[in-house]
Amino acid sequence: MSFAPALPLTGYAGWAFLKRTMVAQTKAFDADPVNKREEAYFREKIGSVKTAEQLVGDRRLLKIALGAFGLEGDINNRYFIRKVLEDGTLSTGALSSKLADKQYEKLSAAFGFGDFSTPSTQLSDFADKILSAYKNHGFEVAVGEQNSDLRLALNASRELPVLAAKTTASADTKWYTILGNAPLRSVFQKALGLPTSFAALDLDKQLVMIKAKAESQLGSSDVAQFTDAAKVEGLVKRYILRSEVDSALTATSSSATALSLVSQLNSRMRASRSG
Repeated sequence: MSFAPALPLTGYAGWAFLKRTMVAQTKAFDADPVNKREEAYFREKIGSVKTAEQLVGDRRLLKIALGAFGLEGDINNRYFIRKVLEDGTLSTGALSSKLADKQYEKLSAAFGFGDFSTPSTQLSDFADKILSAYKNHGFEVAVGEQNSDLRLALNASRELPVLAAKTTASADTKWYTILGNAPLRSVFQKALGLPTSFAALDLDKQLVMIKAKAESQLGSSDVAQFTDAAKVEGLVKRYILRSEVDSALTATSSSATALSLVSQLNSRMRASRSG
């Protein structure tokens, strides 16, 4: 990818700058020649794809399909992805329903190969939807190459309001979705000050702990609160500020360790000379 976003600042100041320049920067990203070629290819070819086998057999199409759901790391796992797509999401034994990462389920549902006789690739607006998600994710990846905190902040700002607005999912189901989504879980874990051992706990214990922390620090344990843009921004701000503090503490600790080692070395050298 040849596009590099402008990120002259870090921390919350960097987040504020990114938000102010988002429209201009995403336009520049979309206009990148590499991105334009990939978009044109997808639009031209996706309508002829009617099976999961055809999709995984075209690496360029598969790259965009996976990238739209943040699953680009599976580009070489073609058999696995084909199985996810062919199983669909509606049958009891569907593979995607058994996986902790619900992005696979979203991928399978979006393409519809295993759920319907006519897949979604045949719909007139399908290419627009997938390409929009692909470009959003691609921009976040480009940001993340320079600043991982800002990438996670962008992802949370995009995904959290959509999840919060779902009326078909219970409050606990929404939390389980967050816990099963590594980027969102990372933001909540940092923002709420949960320990590094949090992800290793039993899932039900994670649910109890994260709801209690949300209630005490955010004023509510209901994910639906994040339909409010101010609530999302508040969470992101907590996440970035805590990340800044952790980075500063790590830097201070590293400096202190380095100074201690230098001091020990000097002491040994003086002792050696005196001996």
